[in-house]
Amino acid sequence: MIITGASSGIGRATARALGRLGCRLTLAARSADKLQALAEEIGPVALAVPTDVTVGDQVTQMVAQTVEKFGRVDVLFANAGIYFPGKMAEQDPDEWAKLMDINVNGVLRCVHAVLPHMTAQGSGDILITTSISGNIDLHGEPVYSASKHAVQSLTHTLRRQAAPHGIRVGSIAPGVVANEIWGVTDPAKVDEYVQNRTGIRSEDVAEAVIFMLSQPPHVTIRDLVILPQNQDI
Repeated sequence: MIITGASSGIGRATARALGRLGCRLTLAARSADKLQALAEEIGPVALAVPTDVTVGDQVTQMVAQTVEKFGRVDVLFANAGIYFPGKMAEQDPDEWAKLMDINVNGVLRCVHAVLPHMTAQGSGDILITTSISGNIDLHGEPVYSASKHAVQSLTHTLRRQAAPHGIRVGSIAPGVVANEIWGVTDPAKVDEYVQNRTGIRSEDVAEAVIFMLSQPPHVTIRDLVILPQNQDI
């Protein structure tokens, strides 16, 4: 299984949860030090492959190293992404381009790289982290919302192309997750979000990922939306 954005947040929590289940993992992210520390924590089932998903050659190498190490690619969890809200009139278009390259093109590159392997083996799962912003239009984050609508559309269309080859495609769309992407790093602050039911933990999303992947082959969870109980949307 390949997990992008594995060095923090949802990716790290998912890697830890799957590592405890003995899954063989390729951990990919730009932060080489954090990635290596996580791989050492998880143990020999984990392979750290520093990867920038906006660089095609690095994505190709990520998949090649996975196949070399484990012999196949059963799952891609395309989770790498960045977030910023705000009014378009006050933002830098160059920052939009960076966000789109990671959140959209990065997913496309990873999917394109694993599809030949999954098609050849006649099976596989592609799971994409979208967002509640990809299901509804949130006025406070128009560019981010646009990026997540794009990958949500990819989920719906790719699923139909991939299904005849035994490949399942689904999206997981979290609301507020109290982690680094929201600027929450203090465990006490995470607990506060959870106690107020205004945020969920990265580990909650990881459990939902495991649920999606553990369904029998004839079942596809196309979309799973996971929110804190009191998120007002």
